[in-house]
Amino acid sequence: MGRVNKGINCSIKGCTEQAERSMSESKGRMANDLDISSTSKRIYLCRNHYKEWKKATKEDRETERARWK
Repeated sequence: MGRVNKGINCSIKGCTEQAERSMSESKGRMANDLDISSTSKRIYLCRNHYKEWKKATKEDRETERARWK
């Protein structure tokens, strides 16, 4: 059982919602517009901030996937 299942809060400053996703800090910092307050190796995002992260990094993730093909 991971931290998300245990009920950790979102890593974005000012957000108190429970996290639904976790990812590495370097992957989370791909979106410059999110203000991440965590200094650990993993960050935790609630549903709304995960959607924002996906929208902000869509092009970067697509080019990264294209490199592997």
